[in-house]
Amino acid sequence: MRIFILSIFVFIFSSCAAVDKEKAPLVLKPAGFNDLPGWARDDHGQVLAAFSKSCERILKRDPSDQFGPDEVGGTYGDWQPACMALAGTSPAYAREFFERWFTPWKATMDGREDEGLFTGYYEASLKGAREKTGPYAFPLHARPDDLVMVDLGTFRDDLKGRRIAGRVKGGHLKPYEDRQNISQGRWPHNDEALVWVDDPVEAFFLHIQGSGRVLLEDGGFIRVGYAGQNGHPYYAIGRDLVHRGALEKEEVSLQSIRAWLENNPQEAQAVMNTNKSYVFFQELTGDGPLGGEGLALTPGRSLAVDRSKLPYGVPMWLDIEAPVTGEPDIRRLVVAQDTGGAIRGAVRGDMFWGFGARAEYLAGHMKSQGRYWLLLPKTLGN
Repeated sequence: MRIFILSIFVFIFSSCAAVDKEKAPLVLKPAGFNDLPGWARDDHGQVLAAFSKSCERILKRDPSDQFGPDEVGGTYGDWQPACMALAGTSPAYAREFFERWFTPWKATMDGREDEGLFTGYYEASLKGAREKTGPYAFPLHARPDDLVMVDLGTFRDDLKGRRIAGRVKGGHLKPYEDRQNISQGRWPHNDEALVWVDDPVEAFFLHIQGSGRVLLEDGGFIRVGYAGQNGHPYYAIGRDLVHRGALEKEEVSLQSIRAWLENNPQEAQAVMNTNKSYVFFQELTGDGPLGGEGLALTPGRSLAVDRSKLPYGVPMWLDIEAPVTGEPDIRRLVVAQDTGGAIRGAVRGDMFWGFGARAEYLAGHMKSQGRYWLLLPKTLGN
């Protein structure tokens, strides 16, 4: 068996110490479709659009290329037969397709824990203008020409999934300005904005979501998406508000954080600056928003994952607590198509909910415990 023979030994010799949920390795355990809660009740046809997009990318790759980190998923050649066989859209066809070509594998952290945190994100909505005028005084910056982003995994295998960014000075890569310096104009590109918006708090949340629509005064809109990041690590400002005593840990949500920032304008910028990460944007045309895989995301069927542990394009069966009271538990098939600075860990995910008030509500409140199974090509079990 090619999938994680090492996992047997990891499981046997693991100590009784608590699992580090961010650093623990992904260990997969064999499973069957009967082990997937609610498998027969999902509308599998809804995920085909998302998986078909991933297949377009998969089919363009060299069959000998490794599919994911640490050999998760074998090679692209293991996936291409399934992608070439993909046809039809009906739920019945979709279920039969996945059962014919794939085998479920239960994901665990270090072979011991199988439950982790699942959150949500959405396509934000802002009001803005092409030129700085009136209330539109807060910039969404395009990626500057001097920003150098480095995927360290291309240099050393033990650095897979780790990235840095900076500016070259005197032949050396130096750290880029942090959020505070950029927000206060202490950097070389302050007047170079892609678009100007009317609310610094909404702009801040756009940085976290990574994509959004900016509604223009003439009734039109432009879609913006992630184009780069300044290299500083993401920090969840909800932690800072809890530390200050401004919020209780149990009440932290996008909505409660936004309310506090809006009600405390004198302190808001200082709190936002505790997240030194700063995102740069590009204008998108066509379908969107785009995920880290470079493909348009599908609401409710695209998941952001930790790219140091999981590959893009892999189908995943979710079994997650309801995002809010009154909603059903999330038991459905999704595809790993995005990533994010806060998404770290072998059992960790961020559900893309789409655009609109309902998507924002679900994403903003979602802090659910759950587990998942990877669907990997059957050839990998031989």
